Amino acid sequence: MSSYETLQGHATSEGTRKYAQRAASQGRPAAHFKTFDDLHLSSIGMGTYLGQPTQEDDLAVESAVYQSVKSGAVNVIDTAINYRAMKSEKSIGKALLRLVKDGVISRDQVFISTKNGYITNDGDYPNVDEMEYVHRMYIQTEVITSDDISSGYNIINPNYLAKCIDKSLMNMHLSAIDLVYIHNAFESWNQDVSRQQFMDMLAKAFEVYEKYRAQNKIRYYGMATWTCFRVPPGSHEYLSLEQAVKTAESVGGKDHGFRFIQLPYNLAYSEALLLRNQSVGSEKSLTILEAAAKLNVGVFTSIPLFQGRLLGARIPDYGGLSDPVSKLVQFVRSSPSVIAPLIGQKRPEHVEENLKVANLPPLSGDEFKQAVKVLTSQPL
Repeated sequence: MSSYETLQGHATSEGTRKYAQRAASQGRPAAHFKTFDDLHLSSIGMGTYLGQPTQEDDLAVESAVYQSVKSGAVNVIDTAINYRAMKSEKSIGKALLRLVKDGVISRDQVFISTKNGYITNDGDYPNVDEMEYVHRMYIQTEVITSDDISSGYNIINPNYLAKCIDKSLMNMHLSAIDLVYIHNAFESWNQDVSRQQFMDMLAKAFEVYEKYRAQNKIRYYGMATWTCFRVPPGSHEYLSLEQAVKTAESVGGKDHGFRFIQLPYNLAYSEALLLRNQSVGSEKSLTILEAAAKLNVGVFTSIPLFQGRLLGARIPDYGGLSDPVSKLVQFVRSSPSVIAPLIGQKRPEHVEENLKVANLPPLSGDEFKQAVKVLTSQPL
């Protein structure tokens, strides 16, 4: 049994710049990398949601992470503690150790994000299901009570979130995680508690994240969401991004770590671009992308291919693109305020196909407006 190894450090300005420069020297366009908070991040990220908690998929995810990072096209890797019952995190950890050992990268060149909040079991113990795992690990040991679990199987109790961060660090062999999101929290709790109660719970969650920031165990935190930023203001499921940022300010001061959100965005779910549902200060009728820019919050987006469902859609050619994956990804990665869409990929041929678009720069502002007109029949 080899001794447990930890990769020290986190993504840095210098490290990510080095990654981007090497990619450019290999022929990737410089514009493939976006700069946020002085980090140079690839405009395509890799997601690790898909797959079963099997050994076969463990190896596939590990290989896909290795291949994606080595390609020079991806230095953003996204996961969650509950993806494949912790096994996605473990596969990422193995891939990162190999990438560093093989001299492909150093830890400071890659940006790693995970999420916590949902209940999960540990896929290395497949006979223990989620509820039994939570009962044994957290309820019996009085870390939480059963009342801390929402009807959406989500837990925001600060003790639980702290345990999740500790576990994620261990799963991925990291001394620090670049970004930790609270995972679909409002979606999982809005049936159970009032809006005010939720904001109070969110503040306590942010306190945990700020504590871990102070210990250099996480760098940033954020909210990974499903519907709350994509519905009209009158909706029961609606959340104001400005209010979430103010909650972070109340906990961490002006220098708080709440700097990122994640939400679904693709040609079927185009609300991020077209729905004017946010306000910042006296400015009303902003899209979530516009509000994020004003609040200095970076945006990552999920399901650019709608888990493959959009691949069969008849999408008009635009911007010199004809293959369906490139057409879908180029639209999202060229959207203002979006750092990167996160693409789930496991098979080597998918990695290759998904990363083809990294050979092109994102669309310019005018080209993007033209593409929106072609793709959505709506002028921006």
